[in-house]
Amino acid sequence: MKHRIVVLGAGYAGAYAAGNLGRRLSPADAEITVVNAEPDFVQRLRLHQFVAGQEIDAPKLADVFAGTGVRLRVGRVTTVDPARRVVAVAGADGEEGELGYDTLVYTLGSRVADHGVPGVAEHAFDVTGRPSALRLRQRLDELEHQAGRGEDRSVLVVGDGLTGIETATEVAESRPGLSVTLVARGELGARLSAGARGHLRRACDRLGITVVEHTVVEAVEPTRVRCADGTFLASDAIVWTAGFAVDPIAAAGGLEVTDDGRIVVDGSMRSVSHPDVYAAGDAAYAIGDNGLPLPMSCASAGYTGMRATDAILRHLTGRKTGHTSLTYHGNHISLGRRDGILQMVDGEGIAKPTFLGGRKAARIKAGILRMSLWTTSHPTFGIPKRQHRLAAPVLTPAEQAAA
Repeated sequence: MKHRIVVLGAGYAGAYAAGNLGRRLSPADAEITVVNAEPDFVQRLRLHQFVAGQEIDAPKLADVFAGTGVRLRVGRVTTVDPARRVVAVAGADGEEGELGYDTLVYTLGSRVADHGVPGVAEHAFDVTGRPSALRLRQRLDELEHQAGRGEDRSVLVVGDGLTGIETATEVAESRPGLSVTLVARGELGARLSAGARGHLRRACDRLGITVVEHTVVEAVEPTRVRCADGTFLASDAIVWTAGFAVDPIAAAGGLEVTDDGRIVVDGSMRSVSHPDVYAAGDAAYAIGDNGLPLPMSCASAGYTGMRATDAILRHLTGRKTGHTSLTYHGNHISLGRRDGILQMVDGEGIAKPTFLGGRKAARIKAGILRMSLWTTSHPTFGIPKRQHRLAAPVLTPAEQAAA
């Protein structure tokens, strides 16, 4: 029987892993299936541009995997059962079925984290997925139309992490008829260097963004938020960007996870509790080369996806593969289309004193996004079509333990 590889999620980590495995493993030995909730590749890094009214490319996953032999199953993963080595998938029609696997690659990514704040799920928008970003875009279209008739309309962005900063600046630049407020728990851009913080503040001033600092939001209502000090901030659209969380599917399936639900992996991105499961991207709790956990980011997804792919190839074929370093270099922040910040960090993840800001930083960020799209939507580019047979025999983890 063929070795069944199932990849859950086709974001930056999953699409790369599936395409590479499909290109490098012989179809006579391996069967690769990708499960993804949507038929398209979503550029999550550019969803803030999408909500601002811009169009972004969304390649068809069927085209991404063309010629690799990878099978695409469009559906939502509902459960993972590592004991039986099956996953349950619900299709668009609601019908649920099971997929068996010999090797599972878990790259389901993350979603918005409400941190237990009441009203977030009911009343707030977010930009962590295309469906939620589309709802926000439609709402902003409505507000912009009303603003064009002379009505005052406002947008409130809660959270000044990278997603919040990029969303607030992009909306303010692309939809100047809307007033934008950015709520920061502490000082604006607290994790940036002093120079970068100053650049960010000047960008917000230039774009007319009202910044509310040292403010904790305790509840979200339909047209306002309640702050910890008892004050209220009104808004016609509340955008929640106060962090990310992972789906509880892995924890419910019995995989060893952290308190926040991420799968605990070793240096090869292999689950420490279930060695036939690999995890990459936001869903993996991976330790970087500096001994610190990698942050949830596109860069981390790329590094961990490469590590997982190489480890699977080594295990199945017995061949030597490359070694990908797990080093987080810094943050690349867009401030609209013509401004940005490149903030490098040291070995401890702390911002270095120097930074690059302005148009050059914006062009570099745009180049990084183009490269991320290209490498993910062309996962086999530059890889010789040299398909390897599986080592004989390939033992299951249980068989390896018994041996």
